[in-house]
Amino acid sequence: MANHKSALKRIRSNETKKTLNKLQHKTTRNAIKKLKEAKTKKEASKLFPEVVSKIDKLAKKNIIHKNKASNLKSKLSKLT
Repeated sequence: MANHKSALKRIRSNETKKTLNKLQHKTTRNAIKKLKEAKTKKEASKLFPEVVSKIDKLAKKNIIHKNKASNLKSKLSKLT
């Protein structure tokens, strides 16, 4: 267990950051799933910019790697 006040605070802040990152990542994964399940191209192209924006935000905050983000975007662009 941590001995310093700052170490205890770091543990608390890491935990909150972890839960927020997990939430954002899960939300993005659900959006990607929804895009993949889109029935028409029109529907997919409507969802595409929103999903790309979420992926970019995850990459910017280092929740996912930038190469994974570009990989995802390229694969999803083929659907639209």
